[in-house]
Amino acid sequence: METALRRESHFKTVRVSEQKVTTPGEKTRTRGFDQLFSGDAGEGFRVKTGIVELDEMLRGGFMPGDAVMLSGSAGTGKTTLALQYLVNGVKLGEPGIYVTFEELPDQIYRDAKNFGWDLQRMEEEDKFRLVCTSPNLMLESGDDSLLDDVIREVQSRRLVIDSLSHLEMFVTKDAMRTEAYRLVRHLKTRGVSSMLLWESPQISGAAFNVADAGLSFLVDCIVALKPVEIESSLRRALVILKMRGSDHDKRLREYEITSHGVLVSTPFSQYEGLMSGSPTRSMTDEAANSWAFAFAKNKQKHS
Repeated sequence: METALRRESHFKTVRVSEQKVTTPGEKTRTRGFDQLFSGDAGEGFRVKTGIVELDEMLRGGFMPGDAVMLSGSAGTGKTTLALQYLVNGVKLGEPGIYVTFEELPDQIYRDAKNFGWDLQRMEEEDKFRLVCTSPNLMLESGDDSLLDDVIREVQSRRLVIDSLSHLEMFVTKDAMRTEAYRLVRHLKTRGVSSMLLWESPQISGAAFNVADAGLSFLVDCIVALKPVEIESSLRRALVILKMRGSDHDKRLREYEITSHGVLVSTPFSQYEGLMSGSPTRSMTDEAANSWAFAFAKNKQKHS
């Protein structure tokens, strides 16, 4: 079937309008997938996010080839963190692909530049690809994935899907589990570490409806981004809900979206009930403060 491609300026953004991706006029690479990923490091190798504090929470990074779900409501920074994961991968010598069903290339390029990430230059250097397609084409491609040629072209080690929840608009709930399983399995057989974005409609409260959609068992790791209200201020919390085959930090940590991307900081050690949406000061913290106050007062009385 004929494939129609359009490129933005002279860069290599791929817009898919049929079932298969080809790159006419470019040098064909003949190496198979078994050769592409034969150089994996041995035991102990981790896929680093490049965000130091997050890698510490992951005990060094994600497990190689794992499917990671990044869940959060609108405005929590899912796209920013996902792009940062790919950009840092390029710096570590691991090319990446960003697949989007929602945003236009110009908008992604612009937003990335605001953080100092030149995605177009990375595309020119064959270290990155931005693939703009639609969920129905992704679903129709079957086992002959429309991503295979792009994966071969840049020898991708990392891939982001933005977003998996967008697929839900095109299939039933039962079919969604089947299609998600097929996608995850396909990327695993290609040796690609994937990050799947999931839009959680809950802004506050405990609900992360990944489990409701029946997808939590399909992925190896779930990272949740959650806005929390503390003392009338809106702050952001990051937590690792699941990590198959590895220990991980179970605490909620605060994070910020800075001019350089996502910055993860300290745990919310002074508060409880953050996941429920009703945070209160920790009893341990309150007791320590009360003891310190009483000690200081008693010392002052006898001085």
